[in-house]
Formats: sequence, structure tokens, C-alpha cells
Amino acid sequence: MLDMRGVHAFYGSSHVLHGVSLRVEAGEIATLLGRNGMGKTTTLRTILGLVRPSQGSIEFDGSPIAGARTHRIARMGIGWVPEDREIFPNLTVEENLVMAARRGQWTLGRVYELFPNLGARRRHWGDQLSGGEAQMLAIGRALLTQPRLLLMDEATEGLSPLLRQEIWRVIEAIREQGVAILLVDKHIHKLLSLAGRHTVLSKGRVAFSGTSDELRRNLDSLHETLAI
Repeated sequence: MLDMRGVHAFYGSSHVLHGVSLRVEAGEIATLLGRNGMGKTTTLRTILGLVRPSQGSIEFDGSPIAGARTHRIARMGIGWVPEDREIFPNLTVEENLVMAARRGQWTLGRVYELFPNLGARRRHWGDQLSGGEAQMLAIGRALLTQPRLLLMDEATEGLSPLLRQEIWRVIEAIREQGVAILLVDKHIHKLLSLAGRHTVLSKGRVAFSGTSDELRRNLDSLHETLAI
């Protein structure tokens, strides 16, 4: 579904991505791992068209998207859950959800089934939510754009263990509905059982790419890179 090959990207004169390649198959969960500042968020932003690659190719479902406008990429079926969630504080939960909604399999009712807490707080303002509720809202909002691929940056950052378990449950439920997910997170041992494919970045370069079994066998050598 997503095929990224040899991508280089810059912020101004700073060379951030150095020939990054990764892929995500339809209906699978894949991860993008590494320490902070290694290029994970830049990789996601480049897929979304928020950063223009200087070199390399990106294809989504066989169509080239490298350098395309972000709204076009979103309409093709790529959803985005940013690290800082980007909830509108002066809109209600329901207004946040429906502002970018499109018709499709994901409806407001289905999002409330997935996140009962959001249904109970549908009239609350965005700035009245806990961190976990804000993350649920960001995921629900992305689902209502009808993605076939969901990019999730720091999916459980700052959440309690109980809320992390809830987010893991939701991620598995989304995958079961046929949505592929490219996931950035720090909880390696959970990700080994949750995802099937992993890419590890170090200073903007791919340090490892492989399956969960292959990553398990290489954890010792990647200990510093992953900050385990």
C-alpha cells in the first residue's frame, strides 16, 4: 500500500532524511522506531506532503505522491494522528470530529462505539479533555476522513498504563476493519506483538528493517539505537 524508496529530505540546509526506505502492506500494522530526533516525524510529514523530498520516490496504492499537496494525499486515503493531537480547544468533541468528516465506513456512531468516553463527552470543549481523551479524539477525527492508511505519531506518549492498553485495543480494532497503520511509539515489547513489520531510524538513516522475529533477534545490537 505504501512504498517509500531512497527518500532524502531537508529542513532548510539541514539534511534530515538520508535515503529512507520503508513499506506498509494493506491491512497491516508497521512501526517506525528510534530515539527522539532521528527523523521519525519527518518521515511521516514527508509521506503527507508537509515536507517535500529532494530525492527518492513515495507511492501510495501504486500512485506517486512524493511532493503532492497534502489535501490531495489525504483524499487518496492517508489519515494523520499527530504527536501533539492538534485538538481545537474552542470546539466541542463532536465539532472536532465532524469538521473534516467524509462519507464512508467510519461514522460518528462507530467512533462513539470505539470510544464510549467521547460519546459521553460529546458536548465538552476540546480543552476540557484529559490527555487520553484528546488522543482518542485525534484518532476518531482521523478515522472520519475514511483512511486506508493511518499514520500515528507517538500513539501513547504521556499516557498512563491503563490508557495505553486502551489505545492498543483500539489500534487492533482499527486494523481488523482493514485499515493499515504506520505507528511511531516507544514501547518496543508491546509493538513486537502488535505489529508485523518494523523500521528503525538512526540519524535519518535506516538502521534496521524487518519482521518482529528479526527485530527480536537484533534487539541487543539495536539497544542504543532504540534506547531500550
